[in-house]
Amino acid sequence: MKMTQEEIEQKKKKLYSIVFKTDTRAGFRFDLALLYIILFSVLVAILDSVPIFHERFQLIFSVLEWLITAFFAFEYALRIYISPVKRKYIFSLYGVIDLLAILPSFIGLFIQGSNYLVVIRAIRLLRIFRILQLTHFIRESSHLITAIRKSLNKIVIFIFFVMILVVILGSIMYVVEAPYNESFSDIPKSIYWAIVTITTVGYGDITPVTFLGQLISAIIMLLGYAFIAVPTGIFSSEMIRQSKKLKTVCPKCRNSDHDKDAKFCKLCGTKLVEN
Repeated sequence: MKMTQEEIEQKKKKLYSIVFKTDTRAGFRFDLALLYIILFSVLVAILDSVPIFHERFQLIFSVLEWLITAFFAFEYALRIYISPVKRKYIFSLYGVIDLLAILPSFIGLFIQGSNYLVVIRAIRLLRIFRILQLTHFIRESSHLITAIRKSLNKIVIFIFFVMILVVILGSIMYVVEAPYNESFSDIPKSIYWAIVTITTVGYGDITPVTFLGQLISAIIMLLGYAFIAVPTGIFSSEMIRQSKKLKTVCPKCRNSDHDKDAKFCKLCGTKLVEN
């Protein structure tokens, strides 16, 4: 017996509450089961990358991977089918992540080794914030993203300045070291050395041998600490600025010393309105 359009819509609404919501027992259990499957999928990919396990259990891992991929593909198609606004889900953050969880297995058919990218499914574990009702963490992360966006222009300009500087320093070291040191055989290698030195990484694969080269190296290493501190300071100041903006001020007594989850002013009892 065929279902009417109204019955189909009711079924879709019921499925929507299970697949997209966590305020019901069925929805909570569905998302919890999904998390376990995601963790299992990531574990399979990790174990498959270990040579001894790959040789012994290659067929098992392959079958498991395709079964999990089929499940995620079905789940993704189901989410699209039951979404009231399909475009909204497809282009949402969770929609893109759900799609990325499926693609690596198919890409692996054409590009060898890319199937191990299925570990990207771990990003889907972000759903745990929704399951455990940790919305305040999501709110804090939005503040972090805002601070990054506001400080991005300054950091990009600073990085551009550093890029110019390492080109100049690399060229200077090429002139100083090239006649006496084969490691500085060309300017690109010298620029690579300057980047490694100024970031204080110090691989040690290229080292100066002349006194002047070593003196310049010492100066660059000391400058490196200052260069690391600058973008950190820019970002930190922006975080402090965002934190000050987020302070809730009482509209009546102008008191701003409130707990983060406070809804009423602790001095006059007025309802607080977040800035």
